[in-house]
Amino acid sequence: MSDPTAPVHADTSAADKRFMALALALGRRGLGNTWPNPAVGAVIVKDGVILGRGWTQKGGRPHAEIEALRRAKKSAQGATLYVTLEPCSHQGKSPPCADGIIKAGMTRVVSALEDPNPEVAGAGHRKLTERGIKVDIGLGAEQARRDHAGHFTRMQKARPFVTLKLALSKDGKAGLAGRKPFALTGEEARTRVFQMRAASDAILVGIGTVLADNPQLGCRLPGLFERSPVRVVLDAKLRVPLATAVVATVSATPTWVFTSRKPSAIAEEVLQQRGCKVFRVDDKDGKLDLDAVLKVLSEQGITRLMVEGGPIVAASFVAAGLVDAAVLLRAEKTIGADGIDALEGMPLSALTGKLTSRGSEKLGADTAETFERV
Repeated sequence: MSDPTAPVHADTSAADKRFMALALALGRRGLGNTWPNPAVGAVIVKDGVILGRGWTQKGGRPHAEIEALRRAKKSAQGATLYVTLEPCSHQGKSPPCADGIIKAGMTRVVSALEDPNPEVAGAGHRKLTERGIKVDIGLGAEQARRDHAGHFTRMQKARPFVTLKLALSKDGKAGLAGRKPFALTGEEARTRVFQMRAASDAILVGIGTVLADNPQLGCRLPGLFERSPVRVVLDAKLRVPLATAVVATVSATPTWVFTSRKPSAIAEEVLQQRGCKVFRVDDKDGKLDLDAVLKVLSEQGITRLMVEGGPIVAASFVAAGLVDAAVLLRAEKTIGADGIDALEGMPLSALTGKLTSRGSEKLGADTAETFERV
């Protein structure tokens, strides 16, 4: 006999789909800004009227459900909550969201996904049904799974979700011979990169990129500078100059440097005095253990990592099988046969052949194609 209090996967109406779509859109406002917590969206509705909206706030609190309840106030009684991830049921740094929903007197919850966090894992849904609240699960699940990919990957694999960004010439090159800096893409594509950074918890490059380009790795768009992600630099020999932008601007945007166990403690101390965090991991033949790097990032709370390094770093992530998604920005410019390949020592198909294309779009004269692991 089935459990009458169990959450159900029910058919839903056009109105349900519309309100869940709104909750998903609200949740995406928090991407890159809520780690270590997922960026959840929530909408409270009664008789077709939206009474409250919420999304996870900076640093992960307050949660989306609590924000929506704060706006709905007493009118939430008898209402329906649309939420992109299962409401939490455990006491953390704030009371359980499930308790707030019950206290508000809500009668129905439409939840996109069960939370993979072992401290939740269905307990939130069960708690609600045990108190007589109707729970429908699964509406908007495909999009929610994509939006919460960072949270799911961190919970299930103990590492962040990794997105690799590559800029390519028309003939598939990433730069000029001699690794000279060269602007491949136009303004629209650069704007997209800044938007991608703003939706990421951290952005990773190798020391080669820092030395060659001296990048700031921020979100240079109006209103988005404060959304600049943590900057992660792979530097096995700990030779990042103090005058580089990622060190000089550390008071505005955090910089974390990963190095091997070999460099001197003095070099580490100097960087720490400037405000950088330094993490030591094992290396092999001078290359840092990427699994160890990602494990540390996960332990620090990072859920979504954007890899923006050059061909060497990009190839190392591809070779390790650590790329979950990729965005290829293809320019109309041609470099020539003596240019640098996008992936050091391997064909581009080593990346694209393991992922599925999600489609492409024009960004001015350039084209952006997105790939995902299925």
